[in-house]
Amino acid sequence: MSSSIPGTPQSLARLLVVEDDEVINESLTVRFEAQGYAVSRAFDGPSAVAVFEADSPDLVVLDLMLPGFDGLEVCRRIQAVRPVPVLMLTARDDETDILVGLGVGADDYVTKPFRMREVVARVQALLRRVERAAELSATPRVTELSVGSLVLDGRARRAFVAGEEVHLTPLEFDLVATLGAAPGRVFPREDLLRDVWGWADAYGTRTLDSHVKSLRSKIGADRIRTVHGVGYALEEVR
Repeated sequence: MSSSIPGTPQSLARLLVVEDDEVINESLTVRFEAQGYAVSRAFDGPSAVAVFEADSPDLVVLDLMLPGFDGLEVCRRIQAVRPVPVLMLTARDDETDILVGLGVGADDYVTKPFRMREVVARVQALLRRVERAAELSATPRVTELSVGSLVLDGRARRAFVAGEEVHLTPLEFDLVATLGAAPGRVFPREDLLRDVWGWADAYGTRTLDSHVKSLRSKIGADRIRTVHGVGYALEEVR
C-alpha cells in the first residue's frame, strides 16, 4: 500500500478505474476526481495490470467483464503483485461470479446499474478499513486466537484449520477474527458491517452474506452458524 493511505486524508488516495464502457469510465473518473482522489484509468485487462504496476493505486474499481482478459484474472494478477482493496463492478447478479471474485481478492462488489453515490460510499468505506487494518496490524488486539481447530495469527494475519494454512483475504480474516473474539455469540449483521466494513447502515447485507459463504468454503461450513433475521456466530469445531 502506498503512503497515501495510513495517517493521511482519503482525498490523497490514488484510484484505478478499470471499465471498458467509456461513458461509465468517464463518469466514475469525474466523480472521484471531484471527491479529491487522483485517478488512473484502464479499459481492458492487460492495460489494467500495466497501469496498476506503473501507478501503484491505493484502491481499484474493477469491472468484471473486460476485453483482453476479464476482471477476475485482473484481480488475481494485481493481488499477486501487491495486496490492494478492490471494488468489483458486475452487470451479472450471479452468486457464483461474486463468490469467485471474493475468492480471488475482491473486497466488495456493486451490481450494475448502480448509483454513483453508492460507489463513492463503498470506496470511502474500503479506504477507512485499510486505515484501521494498518493500525491494528501495528498493535494487534489478539496475537493468537484458537476456536476449536481454527487458529488465527493476528500478527502475521494467517489462518490455520487443523494445522493446515488456509488463504483468507484481508476482509475474510477481519470477519472471522471479529466472530472469533466471542465464540458462540451471535453478531448482528449491522454490527459486523459497522465493525468490519466500517458501514454506518445495513445496506451491504448481501455483501456480508457473500463473504460468509466464501469464508465457509475455506474454513468449513459448520464453523459459522446463521441465525436467520439476526446474524452469524462462530462455533467451536474440533
